[in-house]
Amino acid sequence: METISVVIPTYNEEGNIELIYERVTAIFRESLTNYQYKILFIDNCSLDSSRAIIRHLAETDPNVQYIFNVKNFGFSRSTYYGLTQSGGACSVLLFADMQDPPELIVEFVKHWENGHKMVAGIKNKSQENSLLYWIRSCYYKFINGVTEIQHIEHFTGFGLYDHSVIETFRNIQDPLPYLRGMVAELAPECDFVYYEQKKREHGKSSFHFMNLYDVAMLGITSYSKVLLRSATFFGLFVSCISFILAIVTFIMKICGYTDYPVGTAAILFGVFFLGGIQLLFMGFLSEYISNINIRTMGRPLVIEEERANFEENEE
Repeated sequence: METISVVIPTYNEEGNIELIYERVTAIFRESLTNYQYKILFIDNCSLDSSRAIIRHLAETDPNVQYIFNVKNFGFSRSTYYGLTQSGGACSVLLFADMQDPPELIVEFVKHWENGHKMVAGIKNKSQENSLLYWIRSCYYKFINGVTEIQHIEHFTGFGLYDHSVIETFRNIQDPLPYLRGMVAELAPECDFVYYEQKKREHGKSSFHFMNLYDVAMLGITSYSKVLLRSATFFGLFVSCISFILAIVTFIMKICGYTDYPVGTAAILFGVFFLGGIQLLFMGFLSEYISNINIRTMGRPLVIEEERANFEENEE
């Protein structure tokens, strides 16, 4: 029988790990009986009892695998690394908070059996904060407008990846992987399964504003030159306006119009406005430079502290 891997990234998810394990195993026990399965937990250095719970599950069930990172390497890196370490005919990425229903695995597999190499879960409704959902929608509109590839709106990574897609990911040496962009750029044409995202089952999300900002800027700086080019065009525009104003001022000076009011307020406004614009684009530029710096260092995605229930050829 073919094997399906279910990859579950965790960070401080002690209240959800056993629940998601029970729901995933029930799916294969009741609906996907013609497949073997592996459940791979990749823990990003949790501070609660998540690791103890995962270790206990792996000791009692050989189908449970785990990788413990030596420290927190960030959501994107840890999640991507977990996918590349999974085996089997296909892998399903599922998040431990269970906002994305595990039962959709059955639907994913049906689409995969029909020949689709990539099946993406798309949340067309959400029980999360409506403002946050609107902001996400705006982000997808923005990034699709400034990048050359068409990102999948409201796709968080939850979905099924054929082993050929996983193999493509393994061959990419990128210490700053942006999974959503890679799926949009490199994966075969996706099939979509729509669902309503639920509220978090237990615990509090550790994914705060700065995490969202990191993911957003990673997507923009990895796939767009628009911000850098807009700085160039805006600088050229301001330079032309300044040159024209300098010529006008010079003509008025030699023609004797020396007492026209300029205004201190207007000068201050211009100085602070241009200074703010310069700082804004310097910030964008620093994001690009930071990502370039990290990528040229050749650092590993993560460093493992411990793993269990992998076969020898998976070590």
